[in-house]
Amino acid sequence: MSQFETALAAYQSFTDSFQSLMISTVSTDNTPNASYAPFVIDKSKNIYIYVSGLSTHTQNLHAVPKASVLFIDDESQTKQIFARRRLTFDCTATLVERETELWKQIVDSFEARFGEMIQILRDLSDFRIFQLTPSKGRFVIGFGAAYEVDPNDLSTLTHVTGESKG
Repeated sequence: MSQFETALAAYQSFTDSFQSLMISTVSTDNTPNASYAPFVIDKSKNIYIYVSGLSTHTQNLHAVPKASVLFIDDESQTKQIFARRRLTFDCTATLVERETELWKQIVDSFEARFGEMIQILRDLSDFRIFQLTPSKGRFVIGFGAAYEVDPNDLSTLTHVTGESKG
């Protein structure tokens, strides 16, 4: 298997080992906020988060529907702290309206993944589901092993080299 094929296989399964993601949002006055949220992801790589309306990141997503998400290997499992494996996506956020077919499908996915807790959250009216649609991304395996996620096909990668693009 080539280095690229190995990277692509790692990318395809990378989010499988995570239950939550790091999320970065910004307020209308450009105040950044970093937080985390449990997630589910669909086959098209749309990411869904189920979050409280009281949280800063939810309020920010309502006001400025953009987010950056990060999946990163645990420090304790990392051989080189300066080269942790990680995947980032820049996303557009869309509120999924309550009780629609999509909302019910996503809540069912959350329940399948996270169990009974979702039954409690389902009845809390302040909880919202956002669909985070990636527009671009980057997968870093280590030193010299960075790949751009193809924005036209989120299932594939392009190796980042040190060569100038123009």
